[in-house]
Amino acid sequence: MKAVRFHGQEDLRVEDIPVPECKPGLVKIKPAWVGICGSDLHEYLGGPNICPTSPHPLTGESVPLTFGHEFSGVVEEVGEGVTGVKVGDHVAVQPIIYDGTCGACKDGFINCCYKGGFIGLSGWGGGLTEHVVAPEASVKKLPDNVPLDIGALVEPLSVGWHAVKISPYKPNDSVLILGGGPIGLAVIQALRAKSPRLVIVSEVSPRRKEFALQFGADVVLDPTSDDVVAECKRLCDGVGPQVAFDAAGVQSALTQAIHALRAHGTLVNIAVWEKAAQFVPNDFLFLEKRYMGIATYVAGDFEEVIEAIAEGKITPQKMITKRIGLDDVVEGGFKTLIRERDNQVKILVEVGS
Repeated sequence: MKAVRFHGQEDLRVEDIPVPECKPGLVKIKPAWVGICGSDLHEYLGGPNICPTSPHPLTGESVPLTFGHEFSGVVEEVGEGVTGVKVGDHVAVQPIIYDGTCGACKDGFINCCYKGGFIGLSGWGGGLTEHVVAPEASVKKLPDNVPLDIGALVEPLSVGWHAVKISPYKPNDSVLILGGGPIGLAVIQALRAKSPRLVIVSEVSPRRKEFALQFGADVVLDPTSDDVVAECKRLCDGVGPQVAFDAAGVQSALTQAIHALRAHGTLVNIAVWEKAAQFVPNDFLFLEKRYMGIATYVAGDFEEVIEAIAEGKITPQKMITKRIGLDDVVEGGFKTLIRERDNQVKILVEVGS
């Protein structure tokens, strides 16, 4: 079967690999649509970083690996003992790999597993292939009114959903979001399903400013020309927003967000930083502000996002800005994202055509 395999920096190959066996407890899926994630792009440009170069402690696999962790598909076969899905079901795959036995997993934090990884980055196949198997617990059924292409958006939307869910955000709070890329847009949509008073986005790119407004931002500021701190305070009763979400990972934006927050405000980091950040602890100390990190999502987040889409609380269709075929992944997918980063939100690869 065909599979898009990552061999190293700027080395993606469409190769022929064996069809995986559907063993007990596993579900065999024919992938339909796969999103190209920023993590995939970072691996392609500078990796392997996330992808293991020695055997992963849970999958036993290392580079070369099949890519694709944002995907939907159709169930082809179910292994012995599987009862939650059946052949023909449309599904989205929650790609976290976890051992279930470490301290983090026992506390319910599968996203923080000390040996964790991801289907599509750490082994066990991936969405960019003609067939893949996954544990039953990772396979989430899609309702009839959630099409397969939208099913491929559940994974990035779940990152934004989880960030809002575990933050101290409450309905009618005001919020600042740093960055209008795919995750920033996911945060906007999660917030819109939870009744914010005001959503402010800080973004430089003209096209991403448009996307932010389209998906529900009330105000978009340009940090190169607007005084973000002063504007946030002016818009939020003179004291600033209750919560800020960092989906940019840029030092100047981080500094602005810290100063924009009101007393007891919280800065939630979603961004994967490429270098060390700096801040002055006293900026948190005197007004009792907080800084917290979030990592992907936990059990239950996928189901909540799927339900929100099915009920019309999230309408993410316009996140899809381009569709390509499996053989066009490098040129039409990864290289397009490099050349047209600001004009693309989510490129979907059609595998099951």
